[in-house]
Amino acid sequence: MSQTDEASNTLEQRTMRRVAWRIMPFMMICYLFAILDRGNVGMASLQMVQDLGMSKAVFGFGASLFFFSYFLMEVPSNLALQRFGARRWIARIMITWGLVSAGMALVQGQNSFYVMRFVLGAAEAGFFPGVLLYLTYWLPAGYRGRLIALFGISIPAATFIGSPLGGILLGLDGMLGLRGWQWLFILEGVPTVLLGIVCFFFLTDRPEQAHWLRGDERTWLCAELDREKASRPAAAQKTGWGSFAELLRNPTVWAMALTCSGASAAGTVLGVWQPQLLKSFGLTNFETGLINSIPYGVACVLMVLWGRHSDKTKERRWHTALMLLLITAGFLGAFVVQSLAGTIALLSMVLVGAYAFKGPFWALSSGWLSAGSVAAGLAMINAVSNLIGGGLMVNVYGSILQATGNYALALLPIALVTAIGAGLVLAISRQKRDAAVTTAAAKGA
Repeated sequence: MSQTDEASNTLEQRTMRRVAWRIMPFMMICYLFAILDRGNVGMASLQMVQDLGMSKAVFGFGASLFFFSYFLMEVPSNLALQRFGARRWIARIMITWGLVSAGMALVQGQNSFYVMRFVLGAAEAGFFPGVLLYLTYWLPAGYRGRLIALFGISIPAATFIGSPLGGILLGLDGMLGLRGWQWLFILEGVPTVLLGIVCFFFLTDRPEQAHWLRGDERTWLCAELDREKASRPAAAQKTGWGSFAELLRNPTVWAMALTCSGASAAGTVLGVWQPQLLKSFGLTNFETGLINSIPYGVACVLMVLWGRHSDKTKERRWHTALMLLLITAGFLGAFVVQSLAGTIALLSMVLVGAYAFKGPFWALSSGWLSAGSVAAGLAMINAVSNLIGGGLMVNVYGSILQATGNYALALLPIALVTAIGAGLVLAISRQKRDAAVTTAAAKGA
């Protein structure tokens, strides 16, 4: 290696280390609270369902309303982030959803539960795809798999921390005349508002504005990102609503959304219903919180290792498809495993698949989208997958469980979706690879 190459590698490593340490820890903390505020309804349900006199089907429908409003507002939110800048828009999202989450403590019955869950979804819409878009402004493609996986660790980490914390907060029952589930919403919502205020002052919109980078680091990063942007597909270079309109006619984007739906359904359904499933083994609220955190702890470790391996090998499609098949196997195993220990093992398989899927999949997706369609494309994929995975599947699970009392049977539709998703990602990847080979051959001729 020449001295020039060695100096370039040193500059790259120093720059990306500084970028990662500046952006990733803070965004991970923000997303951790997003998942806490989205999913704390699962732990709250251990008291709230009985207090408010809700059936399983009513609770499932109310919990799912989050995803319907999330779906409606996802793309507009991401386009607003592109227009107004990440610093302002992500801060706005966090402050809004923190206030609404804390306001869940005011729920009095079925209708107010429906309204607050719907408003919470609208408030949080755009945060996850917005952060994904924001990371594309800062991370060259070779770093996205591992760092998106690192960012995604906030999802299982939130439940790993939040489940036992929720059990403790439920124990505050009666303090100042409030029920434990009300304290849970308040004490997990207020910190999000404070983080949103910090976000406004801490984030930097683009690398060229990053005064915390040295001049040579800023120059290298901007040049590298510009080079990658220029190499993306030339088609569909419209931005904003123009790019969104073209995406609606793109079957590949719809297939990517369906692929993502299986993993989304697995994580969302278990986030909402897993505490009740585990409590059915005769556990107390606190024991349920502790046991509920185990599969998420396993997922925290393995999703980072999987994302790092995907980057190291530069392989995305099998790293994505295998995780979907792991979810399928875990859910099908529920038909033959009945013990608590076996159930925890199967839940761990499913959650490892659901979360380790994210790094390779989003790296793959952002590479497939043209420069002009990244903002709308990521938002659309995430919005549709949340609508199917959260809005639809949470209801399907609750309805089947209410009708049959069989947890395994209620999980079967998700197993089917993840199996289809694995096939789709392999088929699309092969199609993209063949198209790239054909294009390269034509240029060579």
